[in-house]
Amino acid sequence: MNIFFIGSIRGGRADQPRYARIVKILEQYGSVFSHHVSDETLSQYGETELSGKEILERELETLAKNDAIVAEVTTPSLGVGYLIARATSLEKKVIALYCGDDALKLSAIIKGDPRVEVHTYKADEEIENLLVEIFNKEKAS
Repeated sequence: MNIFFIGSIRGGRADQPRYARIVKILEQYGSVFSHHVSDETLSQYGETELSGKEILERELETLAKNDAIVAEVTTPSLGVGYLIARATSLEKKVIALYCGDDALKLSAIIKGDPRVEVHTYKADEEIENLLVEIFNKEKAS
């Protein structure tokens, strides 16, 4: 299985350790694309050596060749929302992970789309069990 991991870059560098944890867990279930999201050396400004057009083309190309998209959506991101919308239009499996007690902060559009599986957790220590449950259920079906 090819898995495309996405998360906020310019607004979410504080989440980088969480992203790295998620990528490591996802690697148990297939090939994970977009490791740069979890790269600890990436600055809060993202990949400044690439143009917006180059980043968009790369992300859409990557999206097209993946079976599932796992999006960490705790930190709002226009780019993540855009990629989720493109993924749903391509009929890709989309899993959104949200950390917190109050999921009301999560976009109603993301929560309301039946093509997006939203899973909440309260602490980073819960991520592995959550992903194991999601992907084991996927294997069984």
